[in-house]
Amino acid sequence: MRLEQGTAPPVGVAQPIGRALRRILAPNPSPMTFWGTNTYLLGHRQIAVFDPGPDSDAHLAAIMDALAPDQSISHIFVTHAHLDHSPLAPRLAQETGAPVLAFGDARAGRSPVMEQIAQSAQIGGGEGVDATFTPDISLRDEDRIDGDGWTATALWTPGHFGNHLCFELGDTVLSGDLVMGWASSLVSPPDGDLTQFMASCARLRTRAPKVLLPGHGAPVTDPAARLDWLLAHRRMREAEILTALADGPQTAAALAARIYTDTPPALLPAASRNVLAHLIDLTGKSLARPLGALDADTLFEPVPAPPENS
Repeated sequence: MRLEQGTAPPVGVAQPIGRALRRILAPNPSPMTFWGTNTYLLGHRQIAVFDPGPDSDAHLAAIMDALAPDQSISHIFVTHAHLDHSPLAPRLAQETGAPVLAFGDARAGRSPVMEQIAQSAQIGGGEGVDATFTPDISLRDEDRIDGDGWTATALWTPGHFGNHLCFELGDTVLSGDLVMGWASSLVSPPDGDLTQFMASCARLRTRAPKVLLPGHGAPVTDPAARLDWLLAHRRMREAEILTALADGPQTAAALAARIYTDTPPALLPAASRNVLAHLIDLTGKSLARPLGALDADTLFEPVPAPPENS
């Protein structure tokens, strides 16, 4: 299910999208970022910037050019420490004097399982991580930040990335890379965690937002339907993986090639990372297990169901 996205907005132009919100598209289109990163500006005089984006002179200039003479930037929020979201934050902070707010550094928010895997397994991952990112102010889950005529509530929503935050602005949620309309999110261990991803999507569903403004692509105008689909889609992938494993032990890459039949070859490595995230989640549920030490090429097999009591 890929939602209709319409036409890409112009790059570097601050476009109003309602409720004192504007969007500026960064010049970084790719198969993983779609049109590019959405940077959001909130407020009338003291402006909050959400996801400054990649380290780009042109995008920095576009953000600064979007300010009227009586406007200044008071807060810089980052949803997560990926190279398409956070690297411009310190430069923008230096330019404006505004603090950078996020859940934590690039390793913050990892589950104990993923932290152990990161320390002990040759599992790969680390795609696009802004490893040096550190906020000036670390936000906790449910922290409320009040600005000049606006309020943002930080929602810790790990899964795509351990330090991922969504930002709730009334009935609108800036959903970062947790929920997008043009694609499902990459979940690549150890920075991504499928168990956390499912919990975060379920939690966001209970918040009942009216619209989601994602880090890439167009607004999601029916969040409930999109979140229901994402959860069902992941459950379907889990079932497909277990069915395939019944034929014998397989690697994540082999499973991805078998299951993601409509995926372009260039995106199969990303699909393999998603499958690996599922296999780790299934291991935690005692439904699958690795044969030997865990790495990106480990064979997995299903765990036999225990015999029924007679």
